[in-house]
Amino acid sequence: MKDELTVGEMAKRSGVAVSTLHFYETKGLLRSRRTAGNQRRYPRGLLRLVAIIRIAQRAGISLAEIKGTLSSLPEDRAPTVGEWRRFSASWKERLDQRIKALTRLRDDMEGCIGCGCLSMAVCPLRNPQDVLGEDGVGPVLLD
Repeated sequence: MKDELTVGEMAKRSGVAVSTLHFYETKGLLRSRRTAGNQRRYPRGLLRLVAIIRIAQRAGISLAEIKGTLSSLPEDRAPTVGEWRRFSASWKERLDQRIKALTRLRDDMEGCIGCGCLSMAVCPLRNPQDVLGEDGVGPVLLD
């Protein structure tokens, strides 16, 4: 079994596109070694790291936050089980907050669906507590 993978092998084994691996490198999430012919070689252990990056992205964690979290790792290896537990625990609070915010949004939408009020003054989704009214009357640009 080879200790290093080519970019094509890494893409096939990890299930991500070659361009995604290149993108992760530009963002500082992955590092490859270059051969004498300037070809990328990835340590086999980075397969797990790519999986962790994808899992975190699916959970809505930004690449910047993923990079910050993974920066405590030595280069060229994936997190250990203990490190993964620490990383996932640090992301859990953020995910819990997002779940609560999405639940509130879902529940607020439920009351507005089909009402047709289009009230910019009292709509809890577009203008909570009439904060736009503080800017005066007339049309206001929203999102």
